[in-house]
Amino acid sequence: MSNNNETLRNSINDVEAGYEYMLAYAAQGLIDEPTSGGSGPSIRVYLEKMQNGLVSIVDDFETVIKDATGDNAELYLNYLSVLKEDAAKSKKAVDLVMSLPSIGSQVIDNLNASIHLRAILTDIFLIDEALTSLSRHQ
Repeated sequence: MSNNNETLRNSINDVEAGYEYMLAYAAQGLIDEPTSGGSGPSIRVYLEKMQNGLVSIVDDFETVIKDATGDNAELYLNYLSVLKEDAAKSKKAVDLVMSLPSIGSQVIDNLNASIHLRAILTDIFLIDEALTSLSRHQ
């Protein structure tokens, strides 16, 4: 795997892992964020990684697209405008939650349900699968 692909995989994993952790966190029914001493990393660790992934993912996809798509690059690059908008909107939602003094399960459940977060996940799945399909047929 090239370094560009590995960088992209890390960004994708940061976004996806954050979402998956939020699903489990929301199910706990916590009124307030647990203080230190809990089992495993805090919700803030996952949200911070998600923020970082949302910031870098468009550039990471762009680099891989330019390396992998050849004549079809323009189609893939055009779709990145959608990914960029959804990543920016999702990051704003995560930023809002991170600004809270305590993050309870209900706010995370609402973040999970955000159409913006669901859109970025779907964008990632679509373009990633398109690139995977393209590489299988080259």
